[in-house]
Formats: sequence, C-alpha cells, structure tokens
Amino acid sequence: MADTTTPRPFVVISGKAVHDAVHGCERELIDLVEHGYRLHGEGGTVNPPSYFLRFPDEPANRIIALPSSVGGDVAVSGIKWISSFPANVDKGIPRASAVVVLNDRETGYPLACLEGSIISAVRTAASAALAAVKLGAGRPEPRKLGIVGTGLIARFVHTYLKAAGFEFEEIGLFDHSAEHARGFAGHLERAGAGRTNVHEDMEGLVRTSDLLLFATTAGTPHVEDPGWFAHHPLVLHVSLRDLSPGVVLDSCNVVDDVEHCLKASTSVHLAEQVANNRDHVHATLHEVLTGAFTPPKDRTVVFSPFGLGVLDLVVSRHVYDRTADGVVVDDFFHELSRYGG
Repeated sequence: MADTTTPRPFVVISGKAVHDAVHGCERELIDLVEHGYRLHGEGGTVNPPSYFLRFPDEPANRIIALPSSVGGDVAVSGIKWISSFPANVDKGIPRASAVVVLNDRETGYPLACLEGSIISAVRTAASAALAAVKLGAGRPEPRKLGIVGTGLIARFVHTYLKAAGFEFEEIGLFDHSAEHARGFAGHLERAGAGRTNVHEDMEGLVRTSDLLLFATTAGTPHVEDPGWFAHHPLVLHVSLRDLSPGVVLDSCNVVDDVEHCLKASTSVHLAEQVANNRDHVHATLHEVLTGAFTPPKDRTVVFSPFGLGVLDLVVSRHVYDRTADGVVVDDFFHELSRYGG
C-alpha cells in the first residue's frame, strides 16, 4: 500500500461510496472480520484501549477514539472517531456518526478519510453473525430471533445473519419506542423476513427467543432476572450494558478481547466487580474460532463484543481497495520539501 517516493494522494470516501463498496458483500465481509479476529488472536495487530471523550453536563453523550493497526495482508493503521448522541434519534437523525482515517503502515501518512458509521455497523454486524454461527455450532438451528432495540445496528445485524444462512420462523421485536418497533417491523416485511411480532414487554420476547440480539443505547443494566434465560438461548449482547451481573454470572460468557471488554461499566465489567474475579469470562471468540474452547449447549451463552478497532480497519481497507469514487485532495500534503523551495 505504501509509495516510498511520495505520499499517496489523500482521498475522502463518502457514505454513499462506502455503502456501494460493502453492499452485497456480506458473506465476504463476515470472512474478512473472522480473518481480523484471527490476526488479533495471533498477535498480528496493535489495538490499544479506546479513549472516551465525555461531557459532564451531557452524560448520555460521548465520542470514542479507537486507534489500531493491522499487519498481515491487511497492512494498514488508523483510527475511528465515533460519536454517540442518543437524543439525535428524536431529531430525526441517527444516534451515531463517525469517520475513519487510514494511515500508510510504512510512511505513516494518512491515505483516506472514510465515512465511518456504515463501516462501524458493518463490522459490528459481521462480528455478531460470525459469533452466531460459531457459538451456535452443535445447537439446534434457531427458529425465533428476538431483537431488543430497533435501530441501525439491529438492521445491519439482521442483514448479516441472513447472509450467514439463518432463516427464522418468527422475529420478535421490543423497543421502548413502539413507533420505532413498528417501523422496524415494516422494514423486515419489505425485506421479506417473514412473520414479525412486536412485543409489549421484554420478558415475553426474551423467554420465547432462542437467538437474542441486544442493540440498545442502555447505559446501565435493565434485564435483571436470570430466570428469563432458563431456556438457554444464544445472546448477541452487542450493546454491552443491558444485562445485570446476575444474568452474566449465570451464563457462559464469550468476549472479543478480555482487557477491552472488562472496563467502562459493561455488564461483564460490573459482574467482575460483584464477583471480585474474572471467572465468568470463559473464552474469547478467537479461542472459539481455533477450537480451544467449545461453548456449552446446556447453558445460556452470551457474546459481548467491546468492538475492536482492528475490525474497523479490516472493513475500511476493503472499502479503500474497492472505491474509485473517492474525492482526491491533490494538495492535501503541501510541505513535502525538507528545505522548502
């Protein structure tokens, strides 16, 4: 990717161009995300802690920086800068917005700035679909999908589950906004998803679903009763903070990265504080991928991915390599002579 004589032209890649580069490539992107997990597990990445910009007078809002670097055949560094402002939904715009900056691994020069919300949704959805396949191996094929939180991430996860080969007899929905739940049901109907059911209470949804997706904006746990999970479903806990420590401690827990996930008051982090140990974290997804850990079939299995920046880079590299519609900023790098002139 590097040009050793002069920096490559700096490219701005719009959300439309990102969409065009990922649309229809769901199966390939699931495989690429698996490749990213394997590189990470083999030590082929650098993924420092995420950095949170918080606002004391607006505690619901945050902007997160995820710097990372990927080696191997991906060979790119970069950072995702993603904001979460939940009140945006009431203003008619998405909660999250983001950019990704890619850097040349050899020179360090920035290569591109990409619209990042789609990239973030894709890597989250591909990760969830991959986990559903790998953690569900040996279990009966899930027939009822339950979705808690009906926003952009839920839409992408459903698309990627479908691409991974899942077919559901029924999809149950719950959202604190009945309007949002009904809107999502309309989307599923237009997508030919089959029978949908909007639930008025979350307990009924949880108890009747054998594959569950939590994709909410919850900042603190709101699902308290382990008894709701007595049927031992597979849970994709992508929003990280929905489940109480009691539910977590009663489950088999798989994370993407232990050190990343056990912080920032995630559900598994709160469970660590209650238990004073990390025994409730049974494996990473990489250990499942390599066969080092086999999830039990007779327990609730919860996948809690903190979200690795290296996965954003894997998807971003895919987009960068396949985009001819980026806007080249020819004079972005201006001072390139050491002595001027």
